[in-house]
Amino acid sequence: MKILQLLRDNASREKRPTNLVRNGAEASLYIYDVIDPWWGVSATAVVEALAQVADAELLNVYINSPGGDVFEGRAIMAALRRFSGRTVAHIDSLCASAATSIALACNEVEMADGAFFMIHNASGLVWGDKTDMRETADLLEKVEGSIVDDYTKKTGKDAADVIAWMDAETWFNAAEALEHGFVDRVTTATTTSNNWNLSAFAKAPKALAQPIKPPALPAPGKSMGPANANRLRLLQVV
Repeated sequence: MKILQLLRDNASREKRPTNLVRNGAEASLYIYDVIDPWWGVSATAVVEALAQVADAELLNVYINSPGGDVFEGRAIMAALRRFSGRTVAHIDSLCASAATSIALACNEVEMADGAFFMIHNASGLVWGDKTDMRETADLLEKVEGSIVDDYTKKTGKDAADVIAWMDAETWFNAAEALEHGFVDRVTTATTTSNNWNLSAFAKAPKALAQPIKPPALPAPGKSMGPANANRLRLLQVV
């Protein structure tokens, strides 16, 4: 299961909290970790953050994530779609797997030149007999159907094209993501160096092969709430 390998391979890296910065009528949310309820950015943390800036006119969502739990990602996606202000996703370095749904939940998506956008098939872990295996395969197909629908709505592409890209585990650079409609514009902003071990993926570009220690995130403008604070303390203890 790719998410388990991703968490295992990156277990020793510095955990990256969900940072929230408020500046007048604008707010910025930094999603710089695996999408996971225990070992990365959780939907609960994002909901807590959005509640603190519910009156903001603009929310900038900065993304550098290899993906993770598809259901956690879709919960974050739903929370962003409920946000009353305008939302802009900024793909700073890597937006892969479940993180792509988070980006596409925003009203606009911009991608830094040099960043990558990756889509692939859903994966899961199952133990049991042939009936269990078939039920899990059916569930994965339903999950993928929802993801394909999101991609086709954003890009205007045929479902067959999107499915083929997912089957192939396709890594789009910024120009390709723009060409195919996944993003609305490309910026020349300096990208964040890759800090992930991406061995869980079969076709990660060579440019992302060597993880580099990332720069520090901006200091949060407000507390993320007791639940997230406790989670961060737990991660520090572990």
